Amino acid sequence: MGAPADFTLKETAGHKTAVLSGDWTARGMVDAGERLVQAMEGSQAVNLDLSDISRCDTAGAYAILRAADGRLDTGRIKASPRTLRLLQLVDDAIQVEPEAAPPRKGFLALLERIGRGVYGLGGDLYGTLAFLGHLLVAIGRCIAKPSRIRWAPVVSLAERAGLDAIPIVAVTTFFIGAVVALLGANLLTQFGAQVFAVELIGVSVLREFNILITAILLAGRSASSFAAEIGSMKMNQEIDAMQVMGVDPYEALVLPRFAALLITIPLLTFVATLAGLAGGMLVTWAALDLSPTFFLQRMQDSIGVQHFWIGLSKAPVMAMVIAAIGCRQGMEVGNDVESLGRRVTAAVVHAIFAIIAIDAVFALIYMELNL
Repeated sequence: MGAPADFTLKETAGHKTAVLSGDWTARGMVDAGERLVQAMEGSQAVNLDLSDISRCDTAGAYAILRAADGRLDTGRIKASPRTLRLLQLVDDAIQVEPEAAPPRKGFLALLERIGRGVYGLGGDLYGTLAFLGHLLVAIGRCIAKPSRIRWAPVVSLAERAGLDAIPIVAVTTFFIGAVVALLGANLLTQFGAQVFAVELIGVSVLREFNILITAILLAGRSASSFAAEIGSMKMNQEIDAMQVMGVDPYEALVLPRFAALLITIPLLTFVATLAGLAGGMLVTWAALDLSPTFFLQRMQDSIGVQHFWIGLSKAPVMAMVIAAIGCRQGMEVGNDVESLGRRVTAAVVHAIFAIIAIDAVFALIYMELNL
């Protein structure tokens, strides 16, 4: 690397000249370009002498042109033919106005949007299959050699994704149970069947709302968190550094998050069940004068634990889907902040959509099984 870029102002026979020296390149300029612009700002009488420049690239040429401010056309720049040719090329490139493609309208625009959507869908499918392939390989390695499992991050993530989510899950399902109880009380009282509000609360909370509300809350909380964490590491090239050091990011980052959600979602579902039933029981006690003892006894006699196990059976699937979507979107983040925001948003939207769709599939399966 040569001398850094610099310049001096000289006055000869009443004419001022800025004499540039050193490397006027992207690495050698530092702040010389800005200083030259400030020194020549508003002084059209100053000439430029580039004879002492050792090297000049397009970044240096652009900085000189900014300072020259029209002197290139008037021939008040002294430089070698090669430097003058570079200045002319950069000046011509600056003058070119980008041509914006005319926007498509009507039916062509619709076809273009559909085509882009289909192409993007194919890309997403390919990316999802590649992600699942990497994940299965990582799981296989950990099964073959359990010592590869990183238990410390699993415990830490389980605390953050599970224990810290207990208050919001409990409060939300408490109010869901209370709302279901209020609706049941209003509707069933018209038919003199208010006692069946207990069955309504029991089935809806044990079978659907406990796991559904828990999964949706974790989709908004954990899927976005996973995508943001892994995406930030991808932006800072930390994942590339891990791969250079021989660390598999799927073992170090993705698998612990899978394990953490697999452990915590069933526990959160149990908490949500208790909170939802508590909300329903409180409302039936206050609105229908059904005592908690009667509520619990009727739950035991009429509902049983079958609906609870049906609801809990969805938990592992929901956990894997939330973790997979959050981690995959994080691994797809590019090198800019806009990509990070887009992927975090996509993680939440995709996770919630997948949860609703999976719950519908489970409902159809259990209906066919007459459960």
